[in-house]
Amino acid sequence: MTEPLTPPADDAVNAETLFLMLRRKQGSWVEWGQACQQLQKAGYSPQAIFEETGFEPIQQNQVIVAAQVYKGLEQANTDPATLEHFGHRGSDILYELRVFTQPERPAIATFAFQHKFDSDEAHDLVRTLKDFARVKKPPEAFTNHPGDAVAHQSWVQAKQKSDLQERSRLIAKGLKFAHSDSARKEIEKLLTDFSVTKAQPHPRLPLSRPDSELDLPRILPLLGKLPLPADALRAVPSIEEEGPFHAVKFAGEGAWVPLPGWQVIASAEDAVAVLSDGDRLPIPPDQASEEVLVVIDRAQRDWDDRSYFAVDAGGELDIQWFAEAPTEKILGRVVVVVRPKRIFDEEATKELWVLDE
Repeated sequence: MTEPLTPPADDAVNAETLFLMLRRKQGSWVEWGQACQQLQKAGYSPQAIFEETGFEPIQQNQVIVAAQVYKGLEQANTDPATLEHFGHRGSDILYELRVFTQPERPAIATFAFQHKFDSDEAHDLVRTLKDFARVKKPPEAFTNHPGDAVAHQSWVQAKQKSDLQERSRLIAKGLKFAHSDSARKEIEKLLTDFSVTKAQPHPRLPLSRPDSELDLPRILPLLGKLPLPADALRAVPSIEEEGPFHAVKFAGEGAWVPLPGWQVIASAEDAVAVLSDGDRLPIPPDQASEEVLVVIDRAQRDWDDRSYFAVDAGGELDIQWFAEAPTEKILGRVVVVVRPKRIFDEEATKELWVLDE
């Protein structure tokens, strides 16, 4: 790999050099990430960079973050073959590793490289490792190595299956990825032990969806109470609703989001909302393609096994269900997950009257 680009004294010349490199896709993806980051720090917006280079904002974010992960792998003296591989491809896989600490990433990256994981497999690996980290007392046979974490998941799932074909598939998967001899021996016991461990079912998420236009209120700025000076009216900034939940941004870090006055929301003592892709939550796959809004009551921090909770998972906000009291700090209980209303003709909803012929 070539050395990272160094900004020259003339920022304008440097910007043009970086734009040209990105337009022509010269160098490696790591250098693209470094170039995008330099341009953003120089004041260029992701949209401006897209218009100049064709790198979409989401792609810029991926290569910037992945390049930072790669730099950390270099500093950690990661396996040379792993560095060589990811230096030319795999930014989508390294991007998935952003949720781990820098000391954790080398072993995970090497494991993903050795087993030739694609981005989907890397995404599943991340979820498996996070789930394994939440296990209070994993069997001593399974170490903290990524391979043993995957093997542990297969071991748990295999014990819950009575179907021999599915059970055999999970045992084979566990043996394939097991890193330690102790983990492999633990899984091999299932070849002669056919007892089934009943899995504790997850509770259903409290999914809901607005049915009526009346359930979609609009937020307006509150000016105050008359009498008021005319300048006060002019001083109110314009607002613009965004996304399927009509979120409203304002100056500073924050936004409002309108929600119906359902009882579950009205009764929440300290409710906050967070957006999430549906596939990050245990929603049926055929219904998980939408963005959803998770409403959390921060006043409810006592664990029970009938609810989902927002927790501090190593500094990251996460939504999880726990069969036992978690070791993570509970930040609040999920009171409802709101799906966007299906509007088949958005223009029609803006008309004062809509008559059926």
